[in-house]
Amino acid sequence: MKTRSAISAGIVVIVLLSVLITLSSSDTTPENKIRIAYFPNIGHAIPIVGIEKGFFEESIGNQTKIETRVFDSGPQAIESLFANSIDLAYVGPGPAINGFLNSDNHNVKILAGAASGGASFIVHPNSEINSVSDFAGKKIATPQIGNTQDVSLRHYLSENGLKSAEKGGSVIVYNISNPDIYTLFVKGDIDGAWVPEPWATILETELGGKRLFHEEELWPNKEFASVLLIANTDYVEKNPIIIANFLQSHHETVTWINTNPVETRIVFNDFLNSYLGQSLSDDVVDIALSNIVITADPLHNSIFSFAERADALGYLGRNGYDLSEIFFNFDVNSIVEEST
Repeated sequence: MKTRSAISAGIVVIVLLSVLITLSSSDTTPENKIRIAYFPNIGHAIPIVGIEKGFFEESIGNQTKIETRVFDSGPQAIESLFANSIDLAYVGPGPAINGFLNSDNHNVKILAGAASGGASFIVHPNSEINSVSDFAGKKIATPQIGNTQDVSLRHYLSENGLKSAEKGGSVIVYNISNPDIYTLFVKGDIDGAWVPEPWATILETELGGKRLFHEEELWPNKEFASVLLIANTDYVEKNPIIIANFLQSHHETVTWINTNPVETRIVFNDFLNSYLGQSLSDDVVDIALSNIVITADPLHNSIFSFAERADALGYLGRNGYDLSEIFFNFDVNSIVEEST
């Protein structure tokens, strides 16, 4: 497994109490539950392990009930945040940015990172794609329009003088779910796919696909935020102690995953069995996990770079955007004062 120190551990783990406690007024009553959303993907190992191993429950305490929602896409999670159906969500940078920009008073913000990397371009074994120069006229799939992989693909095309067919270019882009990408790959109806783990490894190992490149190879320092922890800040401000404990557990879970890759695989497969009624092979999970960096570092610069790419593609509206407050900031110095 790739490992790296969580550069922002001090930013977010210590992250806590002061400003949150300051923001919590005396007449607010803390919720007795916290509602968390995540996806059934290996990139969401933190919430899966944190829930399945009971780490979150132990940290938060038995007076607060944890409710979970498993979604298939970021927009679903964002809609639930807007509807006040969930409090926290693990999503990609695309949904995180759109959630921040489109929420009332920008009350959807990033609390921490959850994963870096973990996406690849996989070529169908019968397709003659050896480099980007072979993309013209090909059919390429990504999970969803405007999602992380879709933005990355379309930016990559633009950087290499190509356009999608709907923009007058020659590359046919399909925006479909990961299971549907798998089906089209089996049928040979697509030439390639830009997908997250474990789907990239599934297409490679089970269907004979060729991994043309890992997406992190295209980013500075070979790292970019692929999964983030975001929150409804109204909940955060009203429940500082719950969030403080949750974030501590979030960071501790990062450490546990990075030091227990085999057990992480077992936990993940057990989760898939209980949620989907089936699991993946040990090799697929091990390879997929090795292609992801599990980290609490939100990799700030990659968020701003991703927004620039999404904006250039017209995904952030016509009136410009401002991400200056997208990260929920904490007064670290006050933490010590509050705890003494």
